[in-house]
Amino acid sequence: MRRGGLDFFDWTGIRERAAVIKFADEATIIVSSGKGGDGCVAFRREKYVPLGGPAGGDGGRGGDVLFQVKRNLRTLAQLRYKQCFRAENGQPGMGRNMHGRAGADAVISVPPGTILRDAETGELIKDFGRGKDGETWLYLKGGNGGWGNTHFKSSTNQAPRQFQPGQPAREARLRVELSMIADIGLVGLPNAGKSSLLDYFTNARPKIAPYPFTTKIPNLGMLSVHERDIVIADIPGIIEGAHDGAGLGLRFLKHISRTSALVFMVDLSDDTWRGAFGVLRKELESYSPELAARRRILVGNKLDLDEAASRLGDFTQAYPGEEVFGISVFSGEGLDSLREALFRLVTESEAESSDAGDGEEDLFGLGDEGIAEEESGEE
Repeated sequence: MRRGGLDFFDWTGIRERAAVIKFADEATIIVSSGKGGDGCVAFRREKYVPLGGPAGGDGGRGGDVLFQVKRNLRTLAQLRYKQCFRAENGQPGMGRNMHGRAGADAVISVPPGTILRDAETGELIKDFGRGKDGETWLYLKGGNGGWGNTHFKSSTNQAPRQFQPGQPAREARLRVELSMIADIGLVGLPNAGKSSLLDYFTNARPKIAPYPFTTKIPNLGMLSVHERDIVIADIPGIIEGAHDGAGLGLRFLKHISRTSALVFMVDLSDDTWRGAFGVLRKELESYSPELAARRRILVGNKLDLDEAASRLGDFTQAYPGEEVFGISVFSGEGLDSLREALFRLVTESEAESSDAGDGEEDLFGLGDEGIAEEESGEE
């Protein structure tokens, strides 16, 4: 854009693209544990020590690769700038029976909801779910240090020159994915009013504008009701054919895969309101039948407009088996009832999970120590 002989940039588009880049929900990283230090071959030769013998120290142990949950993280943006994490190698042993120093660990911070997969096979390695802040998980164990020649002395081998090399490092290539933790997921066609509802209910401040696809990245907000915090996720608008790659919504549907319930929002002022819920339900079923069967409520929005208010009755009658609410974010109509319904959905879902014994399942069969469990007998 050129004004008065000077060039001006339209920074709006640049900021939007930067926001999409900043919201990183996938990354590929390389991790490596540290190599164990080699044992040392040495002998005591000090003056006045006529019976000096082998004095080679052991090598230090290599550093481990650890993942740590940090609740203040919201994306995987930090993994976009650093993709290689290597623990420090153990130091070799030294004379006078001095052992080598152990290598420093490589600690990788991730947000709750992070999933680790093998980058080549896609096999699930670890799902951190609703991990506690500071929770640490050992993935790759560092190599043990080798023995020095002191360990090999005997009555028949008083000057051994044998030593043990340190165990090698282990390397892996991982696909890191983020599935955001939320209690309620908002889904709807573009411009259905999801961002306006999130802005009204929570402390989130998403971009709101009167055109489709205003929301380009998922947004999280916290609704406080009855001394309980409920996390709500606003997913970018879903359109027909999303399961085939159309639109933005399909890429971000994984961020509502852990929700307790879904809120289907329909713009009753739009002429396509009759088919909106059917389109949304079909796309969710194509993506995940289990997600489409989640607890849900239907919300008819924009009742402040005359045409929308006149359609609420038809909308309710069209889905007799569904729980339907009519709201207007602009006027505040129906929002108190909707707030109570969200609280009820979350509490009922938690009660069901508690009755079912909602313990975490070991999906990867390696136990709490991961790959390190396989090496527990190696020295």
